[in-house]
Amino acid sequence: MKKYALISVSDKTGILELAQALLSANFSILATGKTAKLLTENKVEVTEVSDYTTFPEVFGGRVKTLQPKIFGGILFRRNNLDDLEQAKLHGIDSIDVVCVNLYPFPQVVLNENASLEEKIENIDIGGPSLIRAASKNYRNVSVLTSPKQYQLFIDELRENGKISLKTNEILATEAFAHTAYYDKVIADYFEQTFLGEKNTFRENLPQSRILRYGENPHQKAAVYGDFESFFEIMYGKELSYNNIIDLVAAVELSEEIGEKSVAIIKHTNPSGAAKKGNELDSYLAALSGDPISAFGGIVSINGKVDEILAEKLNEIFNEIVVAKDFTDTALEILKKKKMRRIIKISKPLNTKQIVKSIPGGYLVQDYDNSQILPENFQLVSSTKSENLSFEDLRFSWIISKHVKSNAIVITKDMKILGIGAGQMSRVDSSKIAVNKAIEHGHDLSNAIASSDAFFPFADGLEVLIKNGVKTVIEPGGSKNDEEVIESANKNSISLYFTGIRNFKH
Repeated sequence: MKKYALISVSDKTGILELAQALLSANFSILATGKTAKLLTENKVEVTEVSDYTTFPEVFGGRVKTLQPKIFGGILFRRNNLDDLEQAKLHGIDSIDVVCVNLYPFPQVVLNENASLEEKIENIDIGGPSLIRAASKNYRNVSVLTSPKQYQLFIDELRENGKISLKTNEILATEAFAHTAYYDKVIADYFEQTFLGEKNTFRENLPQSRILRYGENPHQKAAVYGDFESFFEIMYGKELSYNNIIDLVAAVELSEEIGEKSVAIIKHTNPSGAAKKGNELDSYLAALSGDPISAFGGIVSINGKVDEILAEKLNEIFNEIVVAKDFTDTALEILKKKKMRRIIKISKPLNTKQIVKSIPGGYLVQDYDNSQILPENFQLVSSTKSENLSFEDLRFSWIISKHVKSNAIVITKDMKILGIGAGQMSRVDSSKIAVNKAIEHGHDLSNAIASSDAFFPFADGLEVLIKNGVKTVIEPGGSKNDEEVIESANKNSISLYFTGIRNFKH
């Protein structure tokens, strides 16, 4: 009985080397149309599948390998006497290697110019069936689904003359994961296209890194997906679970504030943030917001770090410095802090969903991509603050959006003065924000305060007013709005309703 290797690939990277190694190991090669043509042109002896099955490729190539002689050769059990007798009776030879990669549907579906018909034609049918059949019979069949696997396979075949069961187990596991991801993309596309929305939550992401531990040393953790494509680690040891959470929070905030802004994050909350005319002034302003809490924080710079800024950054310890770019000299300066990580942003973040596990399933919601426009700021008080720009109001509102609820943020001149975060009552958050600002010597006169949700009573507002705040931004919508507006009018401050709540639990 001959032993065959079946090759049918859309990505032909490395396929000649693989075919030659299989021939050297006494395999006969079966291949489909374009794969067979490539091998033949390169003097590799090959039998086309249609010649082997004596049945032509039909329906424009939709049916090529879906034949009993092919699937029988893959699936029959080599240690089962009944299977062996049936294989002999029907002239079925063993196919011991299946090398298949699939039509590029995941890539084609992202092409906005591709028609529905083109996308449908790029749904592979025979390929996943071959992969699943070979994976099911992993004790007897090796299945290859990626050019990345070829070299290790070739090395083992040359060294031992065969492939071990352990290797086949690994290859089959990777193969089932491969088809599962492929089916996920197809199912998501069909739901979105024909039903108008996804009605099943599916995630199928490869593990990219095992972390030393999670939030605490007794918790296991890993990274899945292509997170690392967004960042380039220029210097320092690998990121921890908590580093990654804080890194994302810092970059999301500085990206939303805008070019040349700086955000300093501790435990996902900003300890400081500012936007000035250049990155150095923004950093100094952000640091002044709370220089004590900034120690050991994550500094995100929405711009370029030069040597002057690098020297300033080195005056305190910051665990991570992340920026769009660094000068060569700045990098050398920053590397003087041995425990620091230096990270370059490779591309803008694209967080689309927030997922939290719950007993029995997941909570899934859209990422908070809410934006604020000048018309969102509805003046509901009788007093209007003078010399206050939309950018001043927007800056304060953005910061409150990125602070854990209940959130009160006090800002002035496009920098943070004080923050009250994560409190059980809004009045307590107001007190903490005021106290933090006073502790660091900030002048609250004519400051702006933002609240991520409405004031349920006037007491939180009055804490801010009593300490010099002259403009307050909140969503509105409380049954006690009139009480809050009355307090604003009584104290001659500006009160704006936005109609947008930004809880961050």
